[in-house]
Amino acid sequence: MTFYSELAEAIEHGAAASISRWAQGVLDDVAVGRHPINAVSHPLGFLCLPVHRSGEQGVCIHLWGSRWQRAALTTSPAHCHSWELRSWVLAGELHNQIVRVIDDTESPTHRVFEVHSSAAGDQIRPTGRLVRHEVATTVTYRAGEPYQLSAGVFHQTLVPDTEELVATVALGTTRAGAVDLSLGGLRTTGHQMRRVSFDVRRTREAAAFARQAVAAQVPDRSINTPPDPSTGQQ
Repeated sequence: MTFYSELAEAIEHGAAASISRWAQGVLDDVAVGRHPINAVSHPLGFLCLPVHRSGEQGVCIHLWGSRWQRAALTTSPAHCHSWELRSWVLAGELHNQIVRVIDDTESPTHRVFEVHSSAAGDQIRPTGRLVRHEVATTVTYRAGEPYQLSAGVFHQTLVPDTEELVATVALGTTRAGAVDLSLGGLRTTGHQMRRVSFDVRRTREAAAFARQAVAAQVPDRSINTPPDPSTGQQ
């Protein structure tokens, strides 16, 4: 069983204590330099700690909070992934809004853009698809709760308390042939976005701060006890 599958199983079974221990261990390792990674400021408003990558599968810890300056966003927050998302809220509260996208060539409000990501940043490419959109549902998730989202579903994430730290673990499995999409302005042209990486000091500080927030949560449910992901390879 791989590290990814062990963590996915822990989320599937609601093993809150195991997931929290795993996250605290990872954040401790990053904070003291045992796991040398650089946090990345994502335009959608969170800080990403890229914990693990193997083929089409990846594991990140995402952090929202006012202490980190957000990279500029050149499209709207409404987007969809090219990968299947399985996530667990480690600390705080967030709202996930499912967005209904409606093709409309007569009175559109947005254009659909393809987002092609690499180590150098994001290539934002306009398509000919013109649309309008509306929020279909809003679901609240709090610490100790899982959520998942299929590839290709437009959504946007809101953090109601901008002063509160929100932390999640995000598991992603890329779906063959799928493309990341975002809704942008009708007159927005193609462009390149560079993601800003934190240096070692700022990454360690962010990890230490997040570790405290995660440790402060008291997991109140553990449906089962699958293999503990904290023992897996990173």
